[in-house]
Amino acid sequence: MAHPNVPKDLRQQRDDLAGEHKYGDAGQLAIAFIFVIIWLCDTFILQYTTFLNKNLPNSIRLPLGIMFLSLSAFLASKGLSIVFGEKRQYPSVIRNSVFGVIRHPIYLSEILLYFGLLMLSLSLAATFILGIAILFLHYIAKYEEKLCLGRYGDEYRRYMRDVPMWIPRFWKRQK
Repeated sequence: MAHPNVPKDLRQQRDDLAGEHKYGDAGQLAIAFIFVIIWLCDTFILQYTTFLNKNLPNSIRLPLGIMFLSLSAFLASKGLSIVFGEKRQYPSVIRNSVFGVIRHPIYLSEILLYFGLLMLSLSLAATFILGIAILFLHYIAKYEEKLCLGRYGDEYRRYMRDVPMWIPRFWKRQK
């Protein structure tokens, strides 16, 4: 999602950040808007593609939804506070906290937010938009990784080798 507490012009002036795709924030906002409208309309009004709700009881969907939403809030909060809440004196690859477990925790938090909402109401129409969101987030993440490779070189290559892009590794990688 767009970074609401950080004005865009401030982000562009920071020498310690590698940059982001120029349409990243607008694309994320547009996809989020479309997702929410479709999810709300399908869940509460039309109910055309929510028939799976009958097969998966609320006792399973609600805890899963809360778990995904909580994890989303945690990753977004930690990731945004590290990237935009701290000004680094010397530009370098961020490896602390959630960035030591996954390379794109902020984008992953957005995906988990969508999953959380989908667990509350299984809308196949909204699931289609989630697929588009995942593809878009992967595209802008790859774009930003190219910027980081250009800026940090071998340091970022080592980071890419050590830290997975999307799915955390809970075991030690063999070198």
